[in-house]
Amino acid sequence: MNVHERKKAKEMKNSIDAYVHYPYSRTKKKNSGVMLWWMTFLSVLSLSITSVESLAAARNLPPMANANVKGSNSGLKLLVQGKYVVMENSFVRVNLSNPDGLVTAVQYHGIDANLLEVRDTEDSRGYWDVVWGEPGHKDYFDKLKATTFKVIVQNQNQIEVSFSWKWDISLKGKLAPMNLDKRYIMLKDSSGFYTYGIFDHPKGFPEFSLAEARVAFKLSSAMFHHMTVSDTMQREMPAYEDRQKGQPLAYPEAVLLTDPINPVHKGEVDDKYMYSVENKDTGVHGWISANPRVGFWIITASNEFLVGGPHKQDLTSHAGPISLSIFFSSHYAGDELSPKFGNGEPWKKVFGPVFVYLNSAPPAEKDLYSALWKDAKTQLAKEVSSWPYSFPASVDFPAADQRGTVTGSLSVRDRYINRLDIPGSSAYVGLAPPGEAGSWQRECKGYQFWTKANADGSFSIPNVRAGEYNLFAWVPGFVGDFKHNTIIMISPGSNQNVGKLVYEPPRDGPTLWEIGVADRSAAEFRVPEPNKNLMNRLYVDRGDWFRQYGTWEQYSQMYPITDLVFTIGVNQHQRDWFYAHVPRKLGNKYIPTTWSIVFKIDQVLPSGTYKLRIAIASATYAELQVRVNDEKAVRPLFTTRTIGKDNAIARHGIHGLYWLYTINVPGNLLHPGKNTIFLTQTRTSMPFNGFMYDYIRLEGPPTNVA
Repeated sequence: MNVHERKKAKEMKNSIDAYVHYPYSRTKKKNSGVMLWWMTFLSVLSLSITSVESLAAARNLPPMANANVKGSNSGLKLLVQGKYVVMENSFVRVNLSNPDGLVTAVQYHGIDANLLEVRDTEDSRGYWDVVWGEPGHKDYFDKLKATTFKVIVQNQNQIEVSFSWKWDISLKGKLAPMNLDKRYIMLKDSSGFYTYGIFDHPKGFPEFSLAEARVAFKLSSAMFHHMTVSDTMQREMPAYEDRQKGQPLAYPEAVLLTDPINPVHKGEVDDKYMYSVENKDTGVHGWISANPRVGFWIITASNEFLVGGPHKQDLTSHAGPISLSIFFSSHYAGDELSPKFGNGEPWKKVFGPVFVYLNSAPPAEKDLYSALWKDAKTQLAKEVSSWPYSFPASVDFPAADQRGTVTGSLSVRDRYINRLDIPGSSAYVGLAPPGEAGSWQRECKGYQFWTKANADGSFSIPNVRAGEYNLFAWVPGFVGDFKHNTIIMISPGSNQNVGKLVYEPPRDGPTLWEIGVADRSAAEFRVPEPNKNLMNRLYVDRGDWFRQYGTWEQYSQMYPITDLVFTIGVNQHQRDWFYAHVPRKLGNKYIPTTWSIVFKIDQVLPSGTYKLRIAIASATYAELQVRVNDEKAVRPLFTTRTIGKDNAIARHGIHGLYWLYTINVPGNLLHPGKNTIFLTQTRTSMPFNGFMYDYIRLEGPPTNVA
């Protein structure tokens, strides 16, 4: 075939793929009678392309003829030719640009087609990227194109290749001031490939910040339509083109689908944040193609390199089709989770490895989606049991025998609840870089290691990297954060038992009343039924309505004139406490809102001090002012001032960062009988200014509980 014929064949092949794999396209509806003709033509076309080079061109893959083949005596091969590096085994073939280190193509199990989006340029299919900045300059988006390629390991069982750059002062303002090493690994009998990255900011490098770091894969839109993030978060997804044609809503990520390719999506809202999960739940997610029958999954076997602790939320997969492995971002937290490095501050961190796993099911398997998801979860369990991996060749990734273990037990001491210590059942216990109690949720430079305590409060934290840590914890049902004051030094092979630890949560007196559940989430409060004209059908008949678009708007509809009033002993938080304290929309503007908590006290100690504890699950450019029995008081008893940047309300999250405030209420502000505490949210620049409360408690003056 000459150049012109090859170009026409490639264009025809791509157009045929789009026709065959878009089951809901209008072309198919109007011309279904010609499908047999197209398929016959495709067969003839395939037979006419006989050379390896021509076949690769028709599949939009790089030519492999005359490649430098290494390891060809086994099922594992490394091919290097000019601008491409190819790793392949009997399951998977991965194409990498040389020396950039971008993933340009992925093939699987005899499927000739590229599983990545061929309509995108080669540098926009699979890549690492960061958002970084220098003081006084705007942030840059960078796909981390490397400058040097090197083979690290090549034998009959493993291939590991490196794509790197070395930074120097001539690159200031052009590349993030750090040394970079991106690694890709393929094992002989593995149905996929691994990738990890080493970011290094040596002593003496200039000041800079990182707002985001991730690995992104843009999959073939002609193949992948079904997305799965969890057991309950899985569905056929709209196409990227549907979003482009849709109606933008309050922010660019939320789009009302008005003319989708698949008519079942018409009238739905699509927003990538609807599919966010917490770090602790991000083990596996991905996409499934029904034709060909293949699954593409990202598996994260450990959270040690993620930031913000087990409850930090972030994106997973979303319409595109796109699948992500996000290592850190400001999502659901604000820029506190964006690491900032001073001039000369040394820092090095390994992100990953994460595993890109591919699977398939035979035609006899009728429930393709369930079968591939079940297999992906099985593979996740295998990867977790293999962590830390033994095969990464970098000295910066320590193997199991270079790590340590910490064990112990945690109990809670609250004599106003129980005269005995209470086992820290289901407590989240973790090791993180030294800091104040609770600092782990804002920590974004080091490594963290978390586990969930057993029913008796016992815990074991294995595979901890050598280093210096504090042990932190929080216990469901109790406010505040625990910190073990002893610095824990982990050395290779160490096994430390910290013994029996006791957490004494904030408490000064008996509970007079409480609202909510101390679990760092607003999920137990009233989330209104979604607007039927602005719904995502995945969340129609479920309790997590907070994932629907526009639930915050319904506060103004439910309370058009007066604000929420909650009477202790009469109202129930599940039914009567709105999940988000937001401003009220009045015409074309927003106004502050004041919520009232009404309660009775039979006897008041005027000289005593009462404690109002307010645990906040989320804050977005909001200010909380507290007044007692005088809503019009010029000076509030307490104010948070403006806090929070997590934007969890808009991003369909039921929590962001956790805040705990203790307000002293002088007894002389209270009186026997009816009292009212007024909570005013003052900020009104946008509909998302507001709080989500976790838990509120009023304590009486101390009493003898010995």
